[in-house]
Parts: sequence; structure tokens; C-alpha cells
Amino acid sequence: MSDIDEIRRVVADVERGFNTNDAALMNKHVAPDATLVSAMGVRLVGIDEVMAASEAGLAGPLADQYARYEVKDVRFVRPDVALAYKEAYAVTADGEPIDVDHTMCALYVLAKEDGRWLIAARQNTLVPR
Repeated sequence: MSDIDEIRRVVADVERGFNTNDAALMNKHVAPDATLVSAMGVRLVGIDEVMAASEAGLAGPLADQYARYEVKDVRFVRPDVALAYKEAYAVTADGEPIDVDHTMCALYVLAKEDGRWLIAARQNTLVPR
């Protein structure tokens, strides 16, 4: 499997975790010392903060939300560091589109450690309507 395919699989796991309210799967590839910024601008540092926020969100306001993620671009800063740009589309529980265009975008910084791509940082941004 190519590095780009592996990075797409990381994002697919994030999507599947979000859509099934599974915080562990959603954060399976988050590095222990990662920094993530939510779409609301909340900065989370470390896997413990990321998991706590994910569990609260998925059990609360995000419980009945679903998304389809599309990786639009992957660029390698170095062979072991990649930038991945993702667009998120709101969908129904059955995967039917709610909006015509994407509602959020995200920039991932991934680092390859021991042969595995991990999310070192992620910045989510809501797209204005």
C-alpha cells in the first residue's frame, strides 16, 4: 500500500469513527502529543484532551451528525511528514448528501513513525454559508 493510500485510510478511519460515534476509532491514528483545533477554534493538546472532547461531542451535539470525507490533496514535506487536505460533506445516516458543497475543511499534518502514519496536528475550519 502506498503512503498516500495509507493516509487516505487514516482519514477513512476518522470518518468511520465520527459516523459511528466511536471516539477510539476516530482517534486511532492521533499521536500521543498531537495538537488538534476543532471547527469551533478549540485547541486540544495530547490524546487525553482529544479523546475527552471527542467522547463529549459524539455523545452530545454530534451524536446524530454524519459526514463524508474526501481527501483532496496530499503533499510530502519530507518522506516522513505529509500535509493532507480534506473536505467534509454533511450527509444523512444513510450517506445521502445534505448540502451540495462541503461544510468543513481540514488540514492534517501527519508523521510516519515506525512505519505508521500518525496525525501530529489537525486544523478544522467551518465553511461559511
